[in-house]
Amino acid sequence: MFTVDEVVAKNIPQLQKHPVLSSCTKVALRRLLHEKEFIEFEEKYPHLSGLDFVEQVLDYFNFSYTISDRELERIPSSGRCVIIANHPIGSLDGMALIKLVSEIRKDFKVVANELLMTVKQMQSLLLPVNNMNGQTARENIKRIQNHLRNEGIIIIFPAGEVSRLKPSGIKDGEWNSGFLKLAQATESPILPIHIKGKNSWSFYFLSMLSKPLSTLFLVTEMFKQQEKSLPIKIGEMIPYENFKGNQLKPKEKVRLFQRHLYRIGKNKKGCFTTESAIAHPEHKQDLQNAIMACEKIGQTSDKKDIYLYKFDGSSPIMREIGRLREISFRAVGEGSGSRRDIDKYDAYYEHLILWDAVDLEIVGAYRLGNTDKIVSEQTQKGLYTHSLFNYEQAMQPYFSQGLELGRSFVQPKYWGRRSLDYLWYGIGAYLGKNPSIRYLFGPVSMSNTMPKAAKDLMVYFYKLYFSSSNDIASSKQPYHLSNDIISELSQAFIGNDYKEDFVTLKSMLANMGVSIPTLYKQYSELCEPGGVEFLDFGVDPDFADCIDGLVLVDITKLKSAKKARYLPDQVSENAA
Repeated sequence: MFTVDEVVAKNIPQLQKHPVLSSCTKVALRRLLHEKEFIEFEEKYPHLSGLDFVEQVLDYFNFSYTISDRELERIPSSGRCVIIANHPIGSLDGMALIKLVSEIRKDFKVVANELLMTVKQMQSLLLPVNNMNGQTARENIKRIQNHLRNEGIIIIFPAGEVSRLKPSGIKDGEWNSGFLKLAQATESPILPIHIKGKNSWSFYFLSMLSKPLSTLFLVTEMFKQQEKSLPIKIGEMIPYENFKGNQLKPKEKVRLFQRHLYRIGKNKKGCFTTESAIAHPEHKQDLQNAIMACEKIGQTSDKKDIYLYKFDGSSPIMREIGRLREISFRAVGEGSGSRRDIDKYDAYYEHLILWDAVDLEIVGAYRLGNTDKIVSEQTQKGLYTHSLFNYEQAMQPYFSQGLELGRSFVQPKYWGRRSLDYLWYGIGAYLGKNPSIRYLFGPVSMSNTMPKAAKDLMVYFYKLYFSSSNDIASSKQPYHLSNDIISELSQAFIGNDYKEDFVTLKSMLANMGVSIPTLYKQYSELCEPGGVEFLDFGVDPDFADCIDGLVLVDITKLKSAKKARYLPDQVSENAA
């Protein structure tokens, strides 16, 4: 990795003119820098590099770390992220953090000083910057940004050097702002990780006398860390949205991040608003085995399989559905805020699953509830929608021939690939097996992150064209439109020309920077007039205050093209 001769020749070449002094200096440095041990290590493990090298170094020192399983989940299993950490030891703490992150992500890179690039065994893990003078080459910055934009994860020690002793304890010096610039340029969230560790008191005493001199002793300090274990604490993720609009100057914001990190190290509340972690994915082979035990009810044109899953206790399927629900709903400003979005209704509802047999992933899912069966066994209280809406007795005929739909999602990586449409093929297959079902109903959500004017517009429009002629359901927390808003919006629409007003709706929403939620658009195009009704609209406080519209669909009024698409068996029977 290095020799003392190389170190002297590069850093103090003037010693070559003084042979005696040079010889004495090299003897001292060989002892101080443990040259013999490094040479022996390199001779024994010349074949190791990257993560294998890091693991062997940790094994050599019998050096480890401790962390809770719950906190380990805070490292995201996918997606871009900037990890920031303090640097208390200046050596093995970095190795330990690399090992920790590698347990969850293999696509990590460490943003490190160019001096570390001289350790060739580490080069495959590093993206170099110059912490000494701040003049990092533009191509290096671009390489780091590209790694993040490709949904990679990076590790940064913002101090760029080892922590020192301060009146308030052992802490990093002033942090560089590079991590913040990278996060802002790539709209990446930031994950703070606090490492609890320290060097010897003699090191800190030397630091007070001379920082350069104390730096020479870092190798000696590393060897003093043998047989030790570092407590590591991972904070919750700080989403980009929660620091992008801060009015603080960059230096003040960097100091706030530094303070946030040290506060979580003391189990205190940080300075930024954070987001709770989502559970890590299930093992793919376990998931596949469980899926294969489900009833297959169809297949799409591109060979994705449609399965029907019935809850039967602890299962990787339900855990993965709950995890993917939370990911998908958070991506549109909704979500439960839990590790997995699973509730009591999942245990007795059925689940329609779109399965990618090539990548061994659940593409999306729909929750289905046979309301005749559920209401007869548990009354209306057994329905998920009953937690959001009050039903009148006049709803009973719909229950006896009904199927409650909800919690539909397609995970983000499959967005734009007709996956939601494919789930409707699955619903069609389910209806083919259950011909007594005539009505589909369930909550259709729109995110509370939409501007209020956009939510008002959506609710007004769907009440205008799809309101129910019967008062059979009402929201427990209604979404109210004031008389002034109703009067104002009535001027925006013709009122008796759906197609023309739908174009107006899309245009007005586009001017607000939003669009019609996919399910609203899909339901509005599903049936002939009178086949789709929105019974009421309300706020869901348990789902990030999203707005739920309770839709009711009469499948006997499906448009002929939709019926041919989703219910081909019924079309064939009618033709016969």
